[in-house]
Amino acid sequence: MDWGVAILLALAGVAGGIINAVAGGATLVTFPVMLAAGLPPVVANASNAVAISPGHLIAAFADRAKLPPLDRHLATALGVALAGGVLGALLLRALPDRLFVLPVPALIGFATLLFAFAPHIQAWTERRRGGAAPSRTAGLGVLAGASVYGGFFGAGLGVILTAVLSIAEPNDIRKVKVLKNLLAAAVSLAAIVTFISQGMVRWPETLAMLAGALFGGYAGGVLVRILPGRLVQRSVILAGAVMTVVYAWRYWF
Repeated sequence: MDWGVAILLALAGVAGGIINAVAGGATLVTFPVMLAAGLPPVVANASNAVAISPGHLIAAFADRAKLPPLDRHLATALGVALAGGVLGALLLRALPDRLFVLPVPALIGFATLLFAFAPHIQAWTERRRGGAAPSRTAGLGVLAGASVYGGFFGAGLGVILTAVLSIAEPNDIRKVKVLKNLLAAAVSLAAIVTFISQGMVRWPETLAMLAGALFGGYAGGVLVRILPGRLVQRSVILAGAVMTVVYAWRYWF
């Protein structure tokens, strides 16, 4: 790996760390750069997951005022995220390169629509349940599916988690983003342990991108604290829409 490629990977890591913290969707930038560096798709995906994963945790702790208490519900959600990440990573290991990207555009598009209409969905569910608490079982089921997907590929995981969490917390985007980053970190941790144990990671490219992602994740966490909530929400929707179009063009046509 020459210096030009290393610098490109580091810059992609910075951009990815900021994007993941603010809106989600870093893989739109970082995964293509891994491919451009010459890595095969599955290896590029595994290496990309390792490189950008610390940014989630750094971004969460950069906005410590909104960190949730470590109670039974958070512990359960983190356990579901870890288990889903392992299952998704094992599924990726079992599939050939040409199959693992096919469902990505549809999943990201659905998540983007879910996030865009989250306030309306939340209002509708409030009317339906008549003030009763939302079903935690259903929420954990959706989280489990998102976590498996995150371990499998991860593109748009931040958008999907933000969409799901926004239904319960439609008026506190900072709280949603911190919890999203914690859960995404758990999914990524489970996946990357699996990837490393299976020898699926190319370390020179991964470390170059990781260096940039560490800085970008902290910078993005600070930006979430400063930027207006509506601007962050619109950036999530824009990121999801762009990712849907780009991945649909790439893998379906």
